[in-house]
Parts: sequence; structure tokens; C-alpha cells
Amino acid sequence: MIHFVGAGCGAKDLITVRGKEHIENADVIVYAGSLVNKELLTYNVKNAKVYDSAYMTLEEVMSVLLDSEKEGKYIVRLHTGDPSMYGAIKEQMDILSKEGIEYDVTPGVSAAFGAAASLKVEYTLPDVSQTLILTRMSGKTLVPEKESIKSLASHKATMAVYLSASLSKELQRELIEGGYEENTPAAVCVKVSWDDEKIYRCTVGTIEKTTVENGITKTCIYIIGDSIDPTTYDESRLYAADFSTEYRKATK
Repeated sequence: MIHFVGAGCGAKDLITVRGKEHIENADVIVYAGSLVNKELLTYNVKNAKVYDSAYMTLEEVMSVLLDSEKEGKYIVRLHTGDPSMYGAIKEQMDILSKEGIEYDVTPGVSAAFGAAASLKVEYTLPDVSQTLILTRMSGKTLVPEKESIKSLASHKATMAVYLSASLSKELQRELIEGGYEENTPAAVCVKVSWDDEKIYRCTVGTIEKTTVENGITKTCIYIIGDSIDPTTYDESRLYAADFSTEYRKATK
């Protein structure tokens, strides 16, 4: 059994209880060392053999997983954030399935939600935005044209843009060309939840300047939308006194 585990967005204690238990019990850990907080490895109590996948090819990673499985080891494949977001796990799972090896996936706290906590915002405010778009700029990994930033920006929803720090100029241009006003609130969030986290509040029109002036080149997520700093919004109807639910009748 291979356990894919989401390490969370950075802080050691933002991993799930299940994920922590997998790390504690592991004999073998293959982790994304370029992004995962190495302090998470201190949860292991079995002196696991640790491999840093930042220096490995897919073939090398799978060789470790497959060989360790044959030896009956307890194996953890530790990915940054949530494995389903830019985790490159599909090809790994396909190989395991082909080899008849069982695996499971433990979700993790993705950077978009770590950023929301640090910003102290609600992405889905009534009458402001009820949609959160998780995306990235097209780079070495291409993005389908129908999912370009410019296309998605036309919705003016709340947007979280991953893996795009080196493309801040292009990101800013596409956001504006797509429909966001230049004064739309934005935030450049670096190493979210880590001890050295940096949060820079800005606007869509100053994303490039904020990124360049602060020397940001990686481990960054951009948050865009009026929900970051709303001028006004409607309160949720869920707890309104004149709103009935399955559990509570309206009192007004």
C-alpha cells in the first residue's frame, strides 16, 4: 500500500491528523523537498528512509515505491499542499494500478486556503463572489487556451493563481485585459503559513511591481478579487432570524 499524503501549505501543524499518522508509521518517505516543510519529517518515529523527489525523475521515484512495496514497507509519498492540485500524482497512480499495487490519498490544506486564513478573508461573500477559481499561468506546463487567465478573468470571480511568480507581468496584463479593473484588490502571498510568511496586499494594477520590488520568484500564490477587501457585501442568509432551515424555524 502506498499512501499519498498532502503535506499542507507549509506549517508543520497544518497537516491532517491522518497524514501525520502516516508519517509517524512510515518506513519509507518520498517527499517533495523543494516545497514541503522538512519539519514534517520529525513526526516519523521509525527512522524512515527518506528520499527527496526534487532530485529524482518519475522513474526513480516509482522504482523506490515499487521496490519498497515488494519489501513490505510502510510507504508515504508526501506532496506539498493537496496532492490533487498540481501534484503530478495521476501518472504515479496509473503506474501503481498497472502493477496491481493498492494506494490511497490523504488530502491536505492547499495554499489558497492557507492564504485565506492569513488574509482573514471569506472568498465567497454574498453579492460579491460565490466562485473561487484555482488556476495558473501557462508556462512549461501549458494551460488550455479556453482556461487562459484572460478568459477566466471575464467572470470577475475570486481567483487564486498558483505557480506564476516568474510571469507577474503577463499575469497582470491578462487579468486586466480579461475584465478586472486595475484597482481590484489583490494579494501576493509568499510561503503561506511558514514562519517566514510574507503577505503583500496590492491591486491588480500593481501585481507586477509588488512581485518584482519584493524579489519574489517562487513559493507564491496570487489572490485576486473584490472579496479580499469588499466595500460592501450582503450578510449570509443562513443565520438570519427570518430564514428557516431544516434545524431552525424563522423567528421573524
